[in-house]
Amino acid sequence: MFETFGFEETTAKQASVVLALALGLLFGVLAERTKFCFRRSLVGEDRREALGVWLTALGVAVMGTQAAVAFGLISFEGHRFMAADLPWLAIIAGGAMFGAGMVLTRGCVSRLTVLTGSGNLRALLVLVVFAVVAHATLKGVLAPVRTTLGAVTLPLGDTVSLSGLPGGALLWSAIIGLGALAYGLRSGNRPVTLVLAVLIGLLVPAAWVGTGFVLLDEFDPIAMESLSFTSPSADSLFWLVASTSIPAGFGVGLLGGVLAGALLSSLTFRSFRWQSFATPAETGRYLAGAALMGVGGVLAGGCTVGAGMSGVPTLSIAALLAIAAIAAGALATNAALRSVTPSGRGSAVSPATPSRQPAE
Repeated sequence: MFETFGFEETTAKQASVVLALALGLLFGVLAERTKFCFRRSLVGEDRREALGVWLTALGVAVMGTQAAVAFGLISFEGHRFMAADLPWLAIIAGGAMFGAGMVLTRGCVSRLTVLTGSGNLRALLVLVVFAVVAHATLKGVLAPVRTTLGAVTLPLGDTVSLSGLPGGALLWSAIIGLGALAYGLRSGNRPVTLVLAVLIGLLVPAAWVGTGFVLLDEFDPIAMESLSFTSPSADSLFWLVASTSIPAGFGVGLLGGVLAGALLSSLTFRSFRWQSFATPAETGRYLAGAALMGVGGVLAGGCTVGAGMSGVPTLSIAALLAIAAIAAGALATNAALRSVTPSGRGSAVSPATPSRQPAE
């Protein structure tokens, strides 16, 4: 479709950066206002409300994405989420590592990106380390870990997604979408919060359709992408240090837009504040969590947004396994921390400084 616009000096890839900036800006504002975070929905003190926000966004994302598929706007045939051989060991191990990491850093990567734009220096350090380790796992010294674990696969045949099961895409998207929305309505959130969550969910199909239909150029194709933070973080780091030889892509635009949106929202609503580490032990915990998320996000095929909020709407078995593994890793790590923390509240507080809350 892109070639019909008649642009002579703008490529589809360049246009995708603008699209990503717009989507990221909206996500940054909406996520900053709703405190959108998968970790909070699992182990936060307000997890019922946080899960309601996350599931409301997911429900809308599922139904919007599958509606786009049903109308023939996009297709996930050949997409990486639909690989015939499921790298189950990498996904489970990576998901567990990512879940553990986000508990140690008190935020999933999307939340930490938003917090960075809001003045949180702890989150900024986590993002930098996360990006370095993710890039090392994709293309650097940790790549053998990825290839070794990724080689252990399970052939799925025609059941790479729920659409291949009895009932097809319509039934399963209705079960997931309506079930998620039903929980959101009963979560105790204010209506305005749920409306903001709906808008977050709409960004997912908007990105799929934008990159997979509107910007489709058969002569200069680009990847069909949606909201994600693992690959974009690594790409953004590489672009920052080599922008003269590496052009910006969708991921760079998305990350920049989220940071700008979170900054704009926090300044507008006066929630911006500088925050840093309180103790060396806290710094070490955050660094360990960042490294775990960097490796885990690559192995699992995405973070809580990339594999969860964007992946699950494709009905991919791989994406469903990834988000389940992330949840299991987070719950197990939180339980372990609670069992060894004198206060009995695990990662929720720092016993030495109960009034200083880590990034959340």
